[in-house]
Amino acid sequence: MVCATILVNQLKENKMLLLQSVNVMRRFGAEILFHNINLQIQTKGRVALVGRNGAGKTTLLKIIAGINPPDEGKVSSKKGTTLGYLAQDQGLDSQQSIWGEMDSVFADLHEQEAQIHSLEQKISQLTPTDSDYETTLKTYDQLQNDFSTNGGFTFEARIRSVLHGFHFDEPDYKTPIHTLSGGQKTQIALAKLLLQAPDILILDEPTNHLDMDILAWLEDYLKSYSGALLIVSHDRYFLDRVVTEVYDLDQRELTHYTGNYSKFMDVKAANLQTKMKQYEQQQSQINKLEDFVNRNIVRASTTKRAQARRKQLDKMDRLEIPTSDDSSIHFALKADHQSGNVVLQVGDAKIGYDNQVLAAPINFEIRNHQRVAIIGPNGIGKSTLLKSILSRTKLLDGDVKLGANVQVGYYDQEQQVLHPKKTVLEEIWDDYPTVNEQDIRSLLGSFLFIGDDVFKPVHELSGGEKARLQLTKLTFEHDNFLILDEPTNHLDIDSREVLEQAINEFDGTVLFVSHDRYFINQVATDILALHSTGINHYVGNYDDYLDELAKVSAPDNDNQQASQVKQSKQETYQMSKEKQKEQRKLERKVTQFEDELNQLEQDKQTVETQMADSSVYSDAVKLADLQSELSTINTKIDTAEEAWTQAAEELENQE
Repeated sequence: MVCATILVNQLKENKMLLLQSVNVMRRFGAEILFHNINLQIQTKGRVALVGRNGAGKTTLLKIIAGINPPDEGKVSSKKGTTLGYLAQDQGLDSQQSIWGEMDSVFADLHEQEAQIHSLEQKISQLTPTDSDYETTLKTYDQLQNDFSTNGGFTFEARIRSVLHGFHFDEPDYKTPIHTLSGGQKTQIALAKLLLQAPDILILDEPTNHLDMDILAWLEDYLKSYSGALLIVSHDRYFLDRVVTEVYDLDQRELTHYTGNYSKFMDVKAANLQTKMKQYEQQQSQINKLEDFVNRNIVRASTTKRAQARRKQLDKMDRLEIPTSDDSSIHFALKADHQSGNVVLQVGDAKIGYDNQVLAAPINFEIRNHQRVAIIGPNGIGKSTLLKSILSRTKLLDGDVKLGANVQVGYYDQEQQVLHPKKTVLEEIWDDYPTVNEQDIRSLLGSFLFIGDDVFKPVHELSGGEKARLQLTKLTFEHDNFLILDEPTNHLDIDSREVLEQAINEFDGTVLFVSHDRYFINQVATDILALHSTGINHYVGNYDDYLDELAKVSAPDNDNQQASQVKQSKQETYQMSKEKQKEQRKLERKVTQFEDELNQLEQDKQTVETQMADSSVYSDAVKLADLQSELSTINTKIDTAEEAWTQAAEELENQE
């Protein structure tokens, strides 16, 4: 499948190869982190690199970006290809203002502009009879043309557009960058990289520190980006909207898939199932051969046949049992008892600090078994609202009432519920001293705290390890109302999926804050959209919420909710209904041909595996049949690739 999918991508719009890695390998001490890494990036490629935490994604990005060399293999790129790399949480450290830093990207244009002004002054002092008059005019015209072609008259508008996308507007332009928060510095670093517009943009977790509005803008910007993209991200919703290829770094090897993240997951699962079936079929054959040998090798009448089967076994290319890296957390959330039907009531609440009001009035009710997501822009007070419900922060006004028999468990994104000087084991055992140590260690093991990991001090844990430790505590507490503040932060994709399953199977109530739209889609039964003038309730998940926004007619532009509706419409529903209908039709065709190609590649692999079997070598008829079947499959692959290319080009023109 790898060769076919890469070929299909090359066919699309006659894409050229910009960069490739060939048999790249990296060691980590005596261990091999990854090997035989072959990756290709085409012009306008939209590529995701996925894999578990610790698989080596960031290490591979740095090798591809030329920051670190590989231990073996090589990375090469087309001559003249420019490359931009943004590391995870890489904030821009600068003494300049926001505008000054963005404007520095266009230093060449400023130099051209200065040359143009210099020539204008010179021309004003010349007469048509001067010997260099014509030459100077010709040079001036060429500079003017180059200046215009290179964006000299539009670059300031580009700066404003990108800064606005990251929610930096005119009043912020003079702000010194060194006074910004860490998250804002990372946004500025990304904004500058977008303005530089390299041929290949390599982004490691670019969605960190971005709220949903910025994410929606960034997705649209990257979808229309003129260069190629190579992205590592835990944001599955983001990957689904942006990428068209996925490279999966799993068990030290890299596998290529066509499609977005959800498509990749489906195909990977299907491939694993196919390989398992092939393995089981071969194991059945091996068992039969071995049984025959064991029963007949000592019999004079059958020993020759047994010996022949033993040779057949010796020559057989044995398949390894197909596996996937399954070192993920596994747990369940259980409640000791049921709460009353009404779990939480919030009435006329005003949240904020001192005299600074963030949002008011806030009114909502949560009932048993609901899973409610609170969404809203950064800084609006989502975490503050949770802390106010928990009485960790005082309400400025209003009241909060918990229902009958409600027992609250809390997940803190700031991880302040953990004691930095305790060990992992003590963090749990001190709260439950009567529980057997082995039982605690067994539970910690299900959250990947193995062996001496349980003796690590909390302050030495990574963000992901602290997140897993907090989840461990939640499973011990057996509360019936969980309040979770950004629970997917620091978790890899696989751990997020385990958490989604645990929450969906939880026989209690959940209130959570999250920027992870994919997570919200999988978990939420209701959405609470928080804004400065209150909170709005929507039934369903995140996509349902967007659908409801699209239906709202709001003529009053001064009303904040109307503004939110207008913005969401601009970002999410840019096409007319007829155009959307046609695009969905084309998307279904592309998906249909992708499925057909993937199935044909699996069929091809099955036939080739059969042809490689030593038992077929001596059977000319069987070998000829298989060769004929293989030729038919190859013809179908060519036809499917041509149909896919045509549909993909039509879809691209629609976009």
